[in-house]
Amino acid sequence: MEQHGNAVAKATYEAHIPIYYYQPTHADCQVLREQWIRAKYERKEFTEPGRQLPYSNGLKEGILWKRGRDNGQFLPRKFLLSEQDGCLKYFAKPDAKEPKINIKIDTINATFQPVKIRNPNGLQISYLKDNKTRNIFLYHGDGKEIVDWFNAIRAVQVHYLKVAFPVASDSEVRDHLRKFLKEGYMEKTGPRQREAFKKRWFTLDHRRLMYFKDPLDAFAKGEVFMGSREHGYSVTQGLPAGAQGSFSWQYGLTIVTPDREYLFTCETESDQQDWIAAFSQVIEQPMTPQEYASKCQEGVHFSPPPP
Repeated sequence: MEQHGNAVAKATYEAHIPIYYYQPTHADCQVLREQWIRAKYERKEFTEPGRQLPYSNGLKEGILWKRGRDNGQFLPRKFLLSEQDGCLKYFAKPDAKEPKINIKIDTINATFQPVKIRNPNGLQISYLKDNKTRNIFLYHGDGKEIVDWFNAIRAVQVHYLKVAFPVASDSEVRDHLRKFLKEGYMEKTGPRQREAFKKRWFTLDHRRLMYFKDPLDAFAKGEVFMGSREHGYSVTQGLPAGAQGSFSWQYGLTIVTPDREYLFTCETESDQQDWIAAFSQVIEQPMTPQEYASKCQEGVHFSPPPP
């Protein structure tokens, strides 16, 4: 560093980073930041072009500790990721021939959640099952292994994104790799806007707003599709004048969809503004043909976006 400066160091140790490899920031969790540093400077994974990496060949198999949906106990389970099959499978027993769950790779959103899972290497896998979101919570005792799984999933996803968006640039493909926009508590009321507001855990996963009774619930209690402004979606600060339900938190916001209005309250003004900014980020983006097709499958019809 003293002799050559940071630019030369970056040109050496970050010369050939795969587009799918997640490069953490200061805001990311410890395991991501530590393994990023070790990958660069200890293992020198990005100094040579075309180097075979443990997460780059489209196939990964191993044991991860999975949280039980009902009892909350973490137990070892065999997982198999296959680019050829386009899925992530997990098996209830190491010698089982058939997987318990077969998860399509293009529905997966993998994100580190050490605080929620109460483990420094905690990884959350969200995916669609019967067009509804399901969460599974995992960890591995070795930080390198869990980050390798994370990047292996991203590598397979990039392969499928390049098929779905054949003319997209690397940066555009990278932008399509999913990550939660925001999570946290809000209060919500029912469709009549007269019921008492109830505190729920919300997750905004790109165009899906989901709410859970508890942050570690496997299934969402409900989901709202977040379309684009051109299709009649918007978010406003405050609650409608006619809202009658009682609430504890004073900072309201309203999501307007073609079907109805959804009312929420936040604990602080900062939370309110953060949620509004996150919703606005999604609503201002035009819907892709793939998103339009997905929404039509749920039975809501409106004019398609241009190809």
